[in-house]
Amino acid sequence: MDGSRAPALARRILLPLTAAACASALLAGCSPSHTSASPAPSTASSGAAPSVAGPAGDLQAAYEKVVKDVLPSVVQITTGEGLGSGVVYDDKGHVVTNAHVVGDATSFKVTLATGGDTVGARLVSSYPEQDLAVVQLDSVPKNIKPATLGDSAKVEVGQIVLAMGNPLGLSSSVTQGIVSAVGRTVSEGRGGGGTGATISNMVQTSAAINPGNSGGALVNLAGQVIGIPTLAATDPELGQGAAPGIGFAIPATTVRTIAGQIVKSGKVTDSGRAALGITARTIIGQDFAPAGVAVVSVTRDGAADKAGLKAGDIITRVNKNPITTMQSLTEALAALKPGDRAEVAYDRDGSEHTANVTLGQM
Repeated sequence: MDGSRAPALARRILLPLTAAACASALLAGCSPSHTSASPAPSTASSGAAPSVAGPAGDLQAAYEKVVKDVLPSVVQITTGEGLGSGVVYDDKGHVVTNAHVVGDATSFKVTLATGGDTVGARLVSSYPEQDLAVVQLDSVPKNIKPATLGDSAKVEVGQIVLAMGNPLGLSSSVTQGIVSAVGRTVSEGRGGGGTGATISNMVQTSAAINPGNSGGALVNLAGQVIGIPTLAATDPELGQGAAPGIGFAIPATTVRTIAGQIVKSGKVTDSGRAALGITARTIIGQDFAPAGVAVVSVTRDGAADKAGLKAGDIITRVNKNPITTMQSLTEALAALKPGDRAEVAYDRDGSEHTANVTLGQM
């Protein structure tokens, strides 16, 4: 996270393999702290708002109710370098956000959507592997309102959703769209403040996600937070912002699992992420293209060690997924769970081998 480079904070990452090859994705990131805007002034007149009849009126009323119910649970988090968004997790003052929003900071200023003075906060723990973090308010305001997390398994394509956060420092902003896809596996890069996380089961949405939206709320019309907006997409050939309507949110189930462990134990004790138990690196073939992942070392009694893999082996496939880079290996493992069995193909001294590996935990 680098608040001095605001326009570039939506950072390039790789889209899932099912997406168009020309596209990439960007971290929604943090807006620079100097662009922070105070709450929008009221424009209400002395008369009642005009009513809209029929189904359109019902939908408008539903939008208004969701905003009224959920927006008080969305906060603005300010660090020394920029700002992002967060969601009130419980009535004890825990706020969940993205790891790339907090960056290296350990203390913050938090502004509630309900107004009032900013509140100091401290970092409880950051888990970059899933790009999530929890901060704790130094004092808990009486009007704090925890969000309701939904069930990611019930999220379906076509559902109407609202994205709430502080894009470009414009506090308490709301955008609207639909769930465009579910089950995406998306990988962040490490440059520009990103965590390098590969996150599975992400919710794709057409709701606009801009720098400063990171860590906010993606909400259904039942008023449930179904995800934490994290990434926005772009076409690298056309420049940033050239692919509107493609954003990604970490699913609520993942948020509940990771944040719940941090609140309870101060750290993540059970990642739920599969691992081979190796250190490795991408290798380049004779054509200078990535050609596989070389095992540098294996963890003693780890998954790979028990299956017979050794330092120097070159992994080329996991199940049906070709492995050419560390990125592709991480994405293949992200779709699996600890305890799953995976067929790993590898090259050893020029000969092809396969091993059935019972995966460990990251």
